[in-house]
Parts: sequence; C-alpha cells; structure tokens
Amino acid sequence: MSEQNNEKRALAPRLRFSGFEGKVPTLPLSAIADLVSEKIGIDQLTSKQYVSTENLLPDFGGMSPIGKLPSVSSVTCFRPKDILVSNIRPYLKKVWQSNIYGGVSNDVLVVRSKDNISADYLAAILRSDLFIDYVMRSAKGVKMPRGEISMIQEFPVPCIHEDEQRKIADCLSSLDDLIAAETQKLVALKIHKNGLMQNLFPREGESSPRLRFREFRKTGGWAKVAAGQFFLNKTERGNSSLPIYSVTMTDGLVPRALLDRRIDDIAESSANKTVRKGNIAYNMMRMWQGALGVAPEDCMVSPAYVVLEPQGVNAFFFYFLLKLPQTLQVLTAHSRGLTEDRLRLYYEDFAKIPLLCPSLPEQERIAACLTAIDRLITAQGHKIDRLKAHKKGLMQRLFPALDEVAA
Repeated sequence: MSEQNNEKRALAPRLRFSGFEGKVPTLPLSAIADLVSEKIGIDQLTSKQYVSTENLLPDFGGMSPIGKLPSVSSVTCFRPKDILVSNIRPYLKKVWQSNIYGGVSNDVLVVRSKDNISADYLAAILRSDLFIDYVMRSAKGVKMPRGEISMIQEFPVPCIHEDEQRKIADCLSSLDDLIAAETQKLVALKIHKNGLMQNLFPREGESSPRLRFREFRKTGGWAKVAAGQFFLNKTERGNSSLPIYSVTMTDGLVPRALLDRRIDDIAESSANKTVRKGNIAYNMMRMWQGALGVAPEDCMVSPAYVVLEPQGVNAFFFYFLLKLPQTLQVLTAHSRGLTEDRLRLYYEDFAKIPLLCPSLPEQERIAACLTAIDRLITAQGHKIDRLKAHKKGLMQRLFPALDEVAA
C-alpha cells in the first residue's frame, strides 16, 4: 500500500491511553502478518496439538483438544503466539491465539505477526467483532460461508506505537482473563447442577434417589404412576390479549419476541392455545429432546404444543424430571414417527408413560433446590454477557470503526 493511501486511512481512535494522541495509520493485514503455509507431518503431532474448525470454540472461547488425529499425511503447522482463525462460518467467532506448537486443518488460517507489530496486539484485533464483521462482508456461501482470503489479507489494521500496542493488549487480555474466570464459574455451576440431577432423582432401575433431603430419608421409594394422572390436557383457545411464548431447549418458555429467529405468527389468536401460569407446555415435535417449559404467566403458544395442567403436583419438579436423559429415552420410545425429525409425542401417548414421583413436599424441595441453582446460572450468564459487552464497547473506541477505516 502506498504512503498516500496510508495517509487516507489515518484515523484517530475515540479512546486513547494517556500520553498517546494524533491520527493512526492503518496497514493491510498482509503487510504486518503472514498466512502460514508451512507443513508438518501428522505423525509428529499428538491429538492435543491438532486444531480444526470443530475444536475451536465459538465466541472467542479458545480451543478444546480433539479426540483423534485425521487420516492425512501432513497439515499446516503453527507455533505459540500464532493466531488461528476458523474460515468456515466466520460468524461463530472461532479465533484463538495459540500457546502451543501444533497443526491445523485446511479450513483454519494460521496468522503469524511480523516484526513490525505485537502478536498480542494483533490477536486482540482479530479476536474482535471488528474483524469478524469485516470477514462476513465478503464471505461466500449460504449454508457454510467462507471468508475470502484475498479480502482477509486486506483487512486494515491500526498501526500504533509499540508502547500503546502493549497497553491495549494488556488491557484486553486482563478482560479476557476475567471473562474466562467467570466462564469457569458458570461451567462449575452447570456441573454441580448435573451432579445434583443425577442424585436427586432415582437412577434407571431404582425407585429411590441416592441423595435425599433429611426429612424424606425414611419415607420409602417413589411411586410409579402414569403421567395422565398428574396432568390434564388443556385445549383452551388463544386470546389476543395474551403474549405469545415459545419453548426453548435451554430456557423453557420465553416470550417469542425475545427470540432471535423468525417465526410466522398464526393470523387468528383463537388458533393458538392458552397456557395458564404454572402450566407446562411442550412441543410435540421436540419433546423427545426436552423442549418444554413452565409458564411464568398466562400466555399463548402454538397449536403444535401440548398444554399440561398439573393435578396436585409441582410443575417445576416435573420440568426437571422430564429433562433427565433416562426420561427423554422413554419419551422418545413413546413418540410416533419413522425418523427423529418426524417424531411427535401426543398427549394420549404421554399420558400412558409411567413416571416415578415422590410426595408433594419432596417435589417442592427438589424443585426449589434446582430452581435456585438455575437462578445462579442465569445470573452468572448475565454477568459474563455484561463483561463481553464492556469489552466490545472498549474495542469499538480503542480501534477505528470499520466504516471509518473504509472511508
């Protein structure tokens, strides 16, 4: 790039560290980093040294070691400080700065900084929405978009003084460390919940759980009762004054307006179903995967859902019970359809399923315990989201916006 073009692309970031001022020139990525093409024999690597698009984690989450090596003779090599970029579906934000030696699959780019820029500073830029948005602008393909290599090499990198590079890299690295620590806490909470779930409910072939609250330890085994005795099938028509909810796999019933996906509404509200607060609604076509939730308020759902009205039982207890792996196997067995994508669990089939159930007081204790952990998990997730939003805001001010760079 000529000096004249460099001058045209000289911009002043909105946020600077003390002692630094003035406009910042930009250079294309190809001028300050190489795309590594050097190969290494696969027989020189262990499975922990191999990186593909599969084991690069989304949202700049790092890398998880893969189980086995591919059946190829050689792969592109990388070394510590190199930046690995998954070039399939760039919007997944699979970018990682390596701390080991290893090799990558064909769809992972290895970016190695040159002497005129800090590797940590470059990694901070490439692990940002600024870079991902740029790559997606020229990505080709619909189902599996890929970044255009020639355009990636033209990505404009702000070239600041090495002292400022270090300050920015240290600042963003400390935020990354904090996000990683909080993410580990979230993982620990989820592991703790899974452990409780395995022990607060009877295991397959058993009638009593391994872990019980003190007041229920001498109350004997749980009773096996058909689900139809616990729940009635409600078919109340929808009401236009009620909000529309949808079932998610992880968060239960949530307002449809909050979902980041397009769903065609049914023209007539009366074609939907009303769900009363405390009822359970499940998606007939996804119940075998655990697509159910407890209504937090009166609402409407799709007619493809089944609405269950509890009969003297705790709805939240059954929400957790019906999500257990062993329960999902039973739900799958009672669903109708030739293939998984066509399986449907109708109420008449659900009603026949035998479920183990303790007394109502024990149901309530179990439900309260697991619901409290879910609240902690949700709060921790929000904390991480706020940290990520803070980092994104910082980066938007520390680096010129993409439309400004391109101007």
